Amino acid sequence: MADALKAQGNKAFQAGQFEEAIKHFTDAINLDPSNHVLYSNRSASHASLSQYDDALQDAERVVELKPDWGKGYSRLGAAHHGLQQLDEAVSAYEKGLTYDPQNAALKQSLTEAKQAQSRPQRGAPGNMFGPEFMAKLHMNPQTRPLLSQPDFMAMLQDMGKNPASMSKYLGDPRLQQALSVGLGINMMSGDNFKKEQGMNGAGASATAGQEEEEDDDDDSMPDLEPAEPVNTARAAPATAAPAKPSKPAEPEPESEEQREQKAKAQRKEQALKEKEQGNAAYKAKNFDVAIGHYDKAYELYDEDISFLTNRAAVQFEKGSYEECIADCDKAVERGRELRADYKLVAKAFTRKGNALVKTDKLPEAISIYHKALTEHRNADTLKRLQDTEKLLKERTEEAYVNLDLSNEEKEKGNQAFKEQKYPEAVKFYTEALARGPPKVNPDAHKLHSNRAACYTKLGAWDAGLKDADECIKLKPDFTKGYVRKGHLQFFMKEHEEAMKTYELGLSFDKDNQELKEGLMRCQQAINKFISGDASEEELAQRRAKAMSDPEIQNIMTDPVMRQVLQDLQEDPRTAQKHMQQPQIRLKMDKLIKAGIVRMG
Repeated sequence: MADALKAQGNKAFQAGQFEEAIKHFTDAINLDPSNHVLYSNRSASHASLSQYDDALQDAERVVELKPDWGKGYSRLGAAHHGLQQLDEAVSAYEKGLTYDPQNAALKQSLTEAKQAQSRPQRGAPGNMFGPEFMAKLHMNPQTRPLLSQPDFMAMLQDMGKNPASMSKYLGDPRLQQALSVGLGINMMSGDNFKKEQGMNGAGASATAGQEEEEDDDDDSMPDLEPAEPVNTARAAPATAAPAKPSKPAEPEPESEEQREQKAKAQRKEQALKEKEQGNAAYKAKNFDVAIGHYDKAYELYDEDISFLTNRAAVQFEKGSYEECIADCDKAVERGRELRADYKLVAKAFTRKGNALVKTDKLPEAISIYHKALTEHRNADTLKRLQDTEKLLKERTEEAYVNLDLSNEEKEKGNQAFKEQKYPEAVKFYTEALARGPPKVNPDAHKLHSNRAACYTKLGAWDAGLKDADECIKLKPDFTKGYVRKGHLQFFMKEHEEAMKTYELGLSFDKDNQELKEGLMRCQQAINKFISGDASEEELAQRRAKAMSDPEIQNIMTDPVMRQVLQDLQEDPRTAQKHMQQPQIRLKMDKLIKAGIVRMG
């Protein structure tokens, strides 16, 4: 939506409808407030209306969002120049050239600003041919040459002193043209006016190419530089008589540089048309036709790498992955030379990564995706990177699978366990799981059980508990898993949890002796605390552990239970009445088992 509004703004700007252009750019900014190009284009529109304060505000936002973009400083300098802040204008142009030293527009603007610095400020208030009028003449390519003609300047001087003298100059078509541009008054004859409008329209129009997915260039917006107000009093000696109307000035011949720029603009316009045709062919699945149009576009204008990235996309769809990679490499190389937008370079990297994935070169693809994210971080490339890393991991694990080697490592682990070499046993069981993961090894749960036993011997209870849980998850009816888990919980002083684990294991094998013995040990440990036989150190440890239990914390903060605990100390008879309630009795048992409350 923002791109569509931007395109409408560009079109309105080219048609000279600057207020409408400002409206479209403002609507686009509301949708995409971080797009520096939109602020740049609106700044140019404000400058075209001599609204330099607004132009300056937008230009400052441009360089804030994109501090390494030369055109942003061109906008900033133009706004300062229009406000007659010449020192600031020179500073802005010079800073822009540090980022884009070959920018011809910045160089020319810097020269004009420095020339303006060397001249005193001129232009009297109330003069209809004052600074704003002269600035408009300077910015219009048809009237700019008039400012270098002495007789024309003398004519303006005379009219500035004596407005009544304008009548004797109205026959001069140069004055008609100047009034049309500077004051917006149509003083020209019908034929001349149509001719002039035709010339302006042809000069201003440009086709803004849109990249398939995104394009934030603003080549369709010209670099507007306000003119230094011309001193009409110095255009001719003060004693000079009013100049007679002269013949219309012959248009200056185009320089070779101007001809080259004009030809370049025409080639770019033709290239963008070829790109549009290529996009249409791509959408219609006419891939060879699309490639032909992109080839032609790049031949005409090689300063837009989107022609290469679009061609790479077509090659990818055709399955010509090597050609796709070659186009992406060329786009990156050319983009570096042109200092192209980081997003376009990132797009080339991402498409190369996609092609590498298709050719099964996953490590290379991962490296390229990282480069793309370095240029420009976006969700699509990040997801592709994560998917590729996951795929590489899965394939690496699959390639490592060997059940025969897994069984050999398991036997080595068993032998090390018997010899009480528990760290070595952990190493062997871990390798056995790598060679025989659960998805291909039906006995993987036993490996987790064995490794949990090793961790128990080593006192690495948290690691052992993870293995025991994984064992139960893989084989819920494997009672050894419950034995391992219950033992670990017992050693961790989680007696109530251990009892639950042993009881759950007994639901699968009610005669299992290890589970029964474990259950009995837990009950004895709990009774020890209930009867008051536990030492103060044991009680302190149990209380500290219990207080980290969310369930215990909730009981202790329950207002009813706080009253019951208070009654136990102050009014035992009332407390006994409370204990007759099942819910309170259950909570009290929990506190007693946790060592928080001692009865007796």
